[in-house]
Amino acid sequence: MKQFMSMAIAVILAVLMFAGCGSTAVSNKDNGKISVVSTVFSPYDFTRQITGDKAEITMLLPPAAELHSFEPTPQDIIKIQNCDVFIYVGGESDEWVREVFESMDTSKMKIVTLIDCVEPVEEVIVDGMEDEEEEATEPGAQEEPEYDEHVWTSPGNAKLIVQKISDTVCEIDSANANTYKSNTASYLEQLDELDGKFKDVVDNAVRKTIVFGDRFPFRYFADAYGLEYFAAFPGCSTETEASAKTVTFLIDKINEEAIPVVFHIELSNEKMVNTIAESTGAKVCLLHACHNISKDDFDAGKTYMDLMSANAATLKEALQ
Repeated sequence: MKQFMSMAIAVILAVLMFAGCGSTAVSNKDNGKISVVSTVFSPYDFTRQITGDKAEITMLLPPAAELHSFEPTPQDIIKIQNCDVFIYVGGESDEWVREVFESMDTSKMKIVTLIDCVEPVEEVIVDGMEDEEEEATEPGAQEEPEYDEHVWTSPGNAKLIVQKISDTVCEIDSANANTYKSNTASYLEQLDELDGKFKDVVDNAVRKTIVFGDRFPFRYFADAYGLEYFAAFPGCSTETEASAKTVTFLIDKINEEAIPVVFHIELSNEKMVNTIAESTGAKVCLLHACHNISKDDFDAGKTYMDLMSANAATLKEALQ
């Protein structure tokens, strides 16, 4: 799959070069605005909170699409090539970015790698969770750690990412730096308030355990608030169908501890979580990981703050 992706990107870049699309001219030349491209939703939203209407901001991942199966189009690569700031996660799910960078002049582009903005943590397999089969490594090759890529799920991490984006846009657009800094300060206060909401929920909870009939992209969130969790798969898994053993484990865990809510994440098919709910009587609820949103939510202008505030209310119900 990786080899196919590399070949596809090479072909796209070659076609663009021969078609005369290899220019490094940026879109802001026409409207005076800087151009920012983000692969996923959260940093896309952070950037619009910082810059307001003073930047052209693009999210490459189409609404309702899954990052782990995303493949860039020729138009996407042109957007990357012509932007002033490019923001991506930096994990295995967007390895295609490295392929693009190897065939592109990035000297005039500022690059923000989310996983470098925080202290990354490795994926872990907790009790009952299924582990994906690992690809065989070359003899003598050193296996790289697999980090949880969903770094923005913790408001504390979100603050670090916001500050990095703010510093970057201030550097390349000094004329609007005061506006960006003011917007950033206001947004950081909102993130502090959000953090306070979650702390209040957990401090006043009767339990500290959450269960997901789905992947678990909330490692940073759980660590931040001292939550214990059980789930079918780790956050960056591409699996959607769990074994009977895993489903039974989660059902037993809910029954044993009288856990009132079983969670799923956004854009899930919800088959597994519904099976667990039918066997336990637990309520099915969404805990939004903010990596992408539905088209309806995107068109309605939903924000990271909207989604995470809703998470706070849902978490309170789950921990009661």
